[in-house]
Amino acid sequence: MSPTSPSLPRIMLALMAAHLAGMGAFLTVPVLAPAMAAETGVPASLAGLHTALVYAGALVTGPLTGPLIRRWGGVRMLQVAMVVLGCGIALAALGHPVALAASAVLAGMGHGPVTPGGSHLIAAHTPARRRALVFSLKQAGVPLGAMVVAALAPAIALLAGWRVAILCMAGIAFLVALLIQPLRAGLDGERDRPGASAGLLAVLRESAANVGLLRTDPALARLTVMACGYGIAQFCFSTFFVAFQVASLGTSLAEAGLRLALAQAAGVVGRIFWAVLADRFGASPVMAICGLGAAVAGVALVFAAPDWPGVLVIAAGMLMGATAIGWNGVMLAEAARLAPPGQVGGATAALSFAFGMTMLVAPPAFSALIGLTGGYAAGFAMCVVAVLVGAVAIAGARK
Repeated sequence: MSPTSPSLPRIMLALMAAHLAGMGAFLTVPVLAPAMAAETGVPASLAGLHTALVYAGALVTGPLTGPLIRRWGGVRMLQVAMVVLGCGIALAALGHPVALAASAVLAGMGHGPVTPGGSHLIAAHTPARRRALVFSLKQAGVPLGAMVVAALAPAIALLAGWRVAILCMAGIAFLVALLIQPLRAGLDGERDRPGASAGLLAVLRESAANVGLLRTDPALARLTVMACGYGIAQFCFSTFFVAFQVASLGTSLAEAGLRLALAQAAGVVGRIFWAVLADRFGASPVMAICGLGAAVAGVALVFAAPDWPGVLVIAAGMLMGATAIGWNGVMLAEAARLAPPGQVGGATAALSFAFGMTMLVAPPAFSALIGLTGGYAAGFAMCVVAVLVGAVAIAGARK
């Protein structure tokens, strides 16, 4: 470790900021979809396709993260990711359906390296006995970012229009790219020097080997099944909760966005709470409990109706946030524990690849269910099934 290496809290703040900005790739367009629909002609129910396209972009860059970190350094990798992500979000301001699709893919390419890059930077600075807590605190930037987008973007849209709101969300990513530059000298010193690598072919070969870890490591494979199941609930909920309330419950856009922000706030608390329990009792039982809690919340959303008191909808959303959003940090800490020595970034990228493949299918399937049934209940039922499968997978894991 370099003598000038930044402190762990400073690294964590930088990574939380990167995760915060990264959520703009997923939620900016879905949260603003009801406001954009009248002008663009793109139905808000197609928000699931946007999420799938974001993950399509992430699948391009995510598996490359491990080898590229060694060539560029983790901080530079994140800076490039933030710039690409910000450009992708900004492209959505054009409003044309083709621009919206290209925006999602480009923003996803920027988001792909964020999680494995962050895991690489923090793994060497994390005591084993506090692994789940540290990773969960880092990942708290995800629900914090979702909370900022859910609350701020609709408010800006009401004041200045949805295009200005989109550009503001893009600006956050550019700002983070600038703010993390001082960390580079202390964290990127061990990267490969020019001429040390064998070029693109070596990068692709190493990326394929990282993905192959999912076939050779049963514990990592079981963790991946759980992550994919829980991820379906996490991202379908985050993508559709606002549109569901506006279309099915008659909630105003601003109020629906605020309720999503409250759910994301519960996710922040959940990530810390579950991490403390996981460090004490083990990751597998804690993550299984998260799945059961998400299933209960999903069932509530299946039966939610316009005559329900708002507090019940808020409670269901917050329970979903605390569980379906709160599990992620514990999972990443467990992935870091299971990873072969020196391959935390690669193992995380492999898991993220499988996660992304699932997200290519799940949110569009949710949109298709809306089209087939005329409502959101079937989509939330799909989320319930997914988290129960994930809970069964991780409950059977050996410590």
